[in-house]
Amino acid sequence: MLKKLVVGAFACLTLVAATVHADENSLRQAFQSKFPKMTVESVTKTPFANLYELVIDGQVFYSDEKASYLLSGNLLDIRTGQPRNLTQEATGKLNAATLAKSTDNAVKRVKGTGKRVIYTFEDPNCGYCKELQKELAKVNDVTIYTFLWPILSQDSVDKSKAIWCSKDRAKAWEDTTLKGAALTGKRDCDTTALEKNGQLAQRFGIRGTPGVYLANGQQLGGFVPADKIEAALASVR
Repeated sequence: MLKKLVVGAFACLTLVAATVHADENSLRQAFQSKFPKMTVESVTKTPFANLYELVIDGQVFYSDEKASYLLSGNLLDIRTGQPRNLTQEATGKLNAATLAKSTDNAVKRVKGTGKRVIYTFEDPNCGYCKELQKELAKVNDVTIYTFLWPILSQDSVDKSKAIWCSKDRAKAWEDTTLKGAALTGKRDCDTTALEKNGQLAQRFGIRGTPGVYLANGQQLGGFVPADKIEAALASVR
């Protein structure tokens, strides 16, 4: 008898899971047909009745099960004493995963153990970016991934290409931004990484340089002094 109950319960759970999966697929197809130029990256049922989380072109939205409405904004879970910003959590996880898989397109610098991680979007001619380098020089035990994003001028593009094509990209970046050295190396290597960095910045909605992110996907903002960087790094689990 017990065996039959267990088998029956398992069958019910399987049916529920299949139904949820079907609902998510149908919702994805419905939105994709309505917005063919946009990419529905994921559809996930939230803990709340008839409410689904959709990631569309890197942005978090919410919808009913029939794809009749699309909601943009923060979803707060207030079932406990301390409200949880579920949208912020989802965006952080999404950003963290996207940044982590994009590191091949970044200039990598390791200081000390490198156990902590920072991501930056920077233009070699950006004044605040140069000031940021002075602050980052005060931070130890960190790995810095810098996505070259030349947006200020053609000279920024030329410098970024020269940095990317250098044998030692980290040194070339620091020579340019900290020492003001002129780069004379080749600029004819594969620089598609710069285009991808621009797409990544657009995905995150960054409007200028510098842009600073932590390993958990949290955005610190633009120029950040060393003490605030340290405090932010200490807060990352």
